[in-house]
Amino acid sequence: MPVPILKQGAILIATVQSALTDSDTERLRDDLMQRVSQFRAQGIVVDVTAIDVMDSFAARSLRTIAHMTRLRGAHTVIVGLQPEVAFAMVQLGLAFDDMNTALDLEEGIALLNKKLGLGRGARKTTIGRRGGG
Repeated sequence: MPVPILKQGAILIATVQSALTDSDTERLRDDLMQRVSQFRAQGIVVDVTAIDVMDSFAARSLRTIAHMTRLRGAHTVIVGLQPEVAFAMVQLGLAFDDMNTALDLEEGIALLNKKLGLGRGARKTTIGRRGGG
């Protein structure tokens, strides 16, 4: 099942809605790489909140996606890891020590905004004294 990828400013949001097959995982990777280039995305959120079981291939693939997108200049945050999934990944030695994670979509976007310095520029332009005001 294809994973929908939405664009929110400079951030892409991929919401995984059900367990991914190996081919689904590869398609997600390819789709994200293509869209990072197409939209010049600076950040990616992969939301796995709906996933209560994740195999080692999918977990390694998420890490690979994060590394590939980083090489393309985009930061990736994995959000919504269920406690059981996180526990199983640690037991299998698949911890995401070198990756950004957040509890939910809101925290993931906030983390990316902070990393990318997004939001601050908008405030500066609205408070600025240019334009006679």
